[in-house]
Amino acid sequence: MRPPIIALDYTPAYEQGGGIGRYVRELTAALAQQPLDAVRYRLFVAGATHADLPPLPSEAFSWHPTRITPKWLARIWHRARLPLPTVEAFTGRVTMYHATDFVLPPVLPGTRTLLTVHDLSFARVPESAAPSLKAYLDAVVPRSVRRADHILADSQATKADLIALYHTPPTKISVLLSGVEARFRHENNPSVLLTMRIKYKLGDRPYILAVGTVQPRKNYVRLAQALAQIRTQHDIGLVIVGGKGWLDAPIYTAIRDLGLSDVVHFTGFADEADLPALYSGAVCVALPSLYEGFGIPILEAIACGVPVVTSNLSSLPEVAGDAALLINPYDVEALTHALNRLITDSDLRTTLIARGDERVKQFTWDSAAQQLRQIYAALLA
Repeated sequence: MRPPIIALDYTPAYEQGGGIGRYVRELTAALAQQPLDAVRYRLFVAGATHADLPPLPSEAFSWHPTRITPKWLARIWHRARLPLPTVEAFTGRVTMYHATDFVLPPVLPGTRTLLTVHDLSFARVPESAAPSLKAYLDAVVPRSVRRADHILADSQATKADLIALYHTPPTKISVLLSGVEARFRHENNPSVLLTMRIKYKLGDRPYILAVGTVQPRKNYVRLAQALAQIRTQHDIGLVIVGGKGWLDAPIYTAIRDLGLSDVVHFTGFADEADLPALYSGAVCVALPSLYEGFGIPILEAIACGVPVVTSNLSSLPEVAGDAALLINPYDVEALTHALNRLITDSDLRTTLIARGDERVKQFTWDSAAQQLRQIYAALLA
């Protein structure tokens, strides 16, 4: 009897530096340190060749790339709904396929399937989604959820959404919490912090940090409105780390109309190696999102010893626990008050940082990989 083979979609890790890409990359690396006995792993990568890929994380793993891009595969599999080719045309025959990014491709009969659904923001806050992407996800995600043998959700909040919106049986869903890498720690080397400020042209003004794509769900308009009020008392700026997104014109307009163009700095995508310094240099971190499937910037911030204000909605209270200030993200006055407290109350900052030191210990990629091994084993049984 041949050993079980698990294929895992590594495409997001190849395509994206942060977000889902980081999730897949770190989870795979941790899994490679504790693979299931006698199981082989095949990493499927769309839009790549062997020459494009890094060294394998373990001898138990092998690369299975295709030059066909993710966009073309989506057209074939999900827009045209063609049943062929199945994903095994690229991975070879496998025992189980783990789709890591919302949608499940066609598989051969008998192949077990595991699907990761990171969030249902396109359904919960539809006004924040790009219309074309929302239409696509509205069509393919429910279908993928129904077809999959088992679902991984990033949080209890996402699991609750799957149950409420798609009537998914609770027993079909496991919650797999993300971790935070050890490299996220407080950076207090003045030279490193100065180099970071010079590289990103931040000047010497104190700043609030926000991390996330420039798009409506991140709630940057209300954050700018809060900043305008705060600046009547404090000379402080806002640094937004994240790529250009969608439906973002109102964000730039609000910043201009509030007279904040000179104190709100968009870095675009930042180098991953610079993130600990960007966090550590901030007075505080703001993540007032309207919805998140998990909210990894909370963990990264508290791991770097920086206090956080975040939303009391979706998954964010699960991640923050008592180590951050929670506010109603639709209430600009509440956001302003919370940020003012973090700027002025040193005792509060000390308390939150101490709580964060304990909180972050509960989120590791090793524990996530250990849980994933158990889920794989159950599906293979």
